[in-house]
Amino acid sequence: MSLLVDAKNVRLTYPRPQMGLRSLLKKREPMVPALDDVTFQLHTGDRLALVGLNGSGKSTLLRTIAGIYEPETGSIDVAGKIVALFNLGVGMRLDMSGRANVMLLGMVAGCSQLEMQDLMPGILAFSGLEDVIDDPLHTYSQGMAMRLIFATATELNPEILLLDEWIGAGDRLFREKAEKRLEAIVSDSHGFILASHNTIIIQRYCTKGLWLDDGKIAAAGDIDEVLEIFVRETSRRAKEDEARLRA
Repeated sequence: MSLLVDAKNVRLTYPRPQMGLRSLLKKREPMVPALDDVTFQLHTGDRLALVGLNGSGKSTLLRTIAGIYEPETGSIDVAGKIVALFNLGVGMRLDMSGRANVMLLGMVAGCSQLEMQDLMPGILAFSGLEDVIDDPLHTYSQGMAMRLIFATATELNPEILLLDEWIGAGDRLFREKAEKRLEAIVSDSHGFILASHNTIIIQRYCTKGLWLDDGKIAAAGDIDEVLEIFVRETSRRAKEDEARLRA
């Protein structure tokens, strides 16, 4: 197996928002660790799930792997073409047509205009949006837009696919096509990383897990073991918090 992602001691901080009178002061805002000494590897064929509560650093780690954020210390080495499926709107222009957005997403991923023109028929066929591809994106429903993004991203044949939550948009037939395509991507000796709260989806599609807790790795390994630890520990904390509120 070849190494696709090699993250070593990654640290990233961001300023804590100041409210009220403090926001008017010119003092330097305190920094909060978003990622703290994160180390892991992704090999070909790996299906890695990032689990954790809201604000634990899952989306931040995905964006750091994608090169959107740069680690302050440590390093992330990537070998292979990355395609990222984040929330709708990232890298998209609502005033432009669906076709223009497909071209834009392709060029952001490093493809030439000629390459995207060659890929366009497959993207249109998979998305089923041939009749509206030249309409402005703002006229698309959420499901239609996600179908277009998914079709474009996966047609690019990524070696590393980053997913921030599972693709749930669209009707049953499209979801089935999306699942089959994701399976094909992984079976072709590629890998993907999924950040999600949906344990059913995670157990179905992922073989490894990484629990992020306040930006730190709390557990890593087999997905079932990581989920067991995550559920047990977060349930324990919730009960302790509830007991303190009652006291």
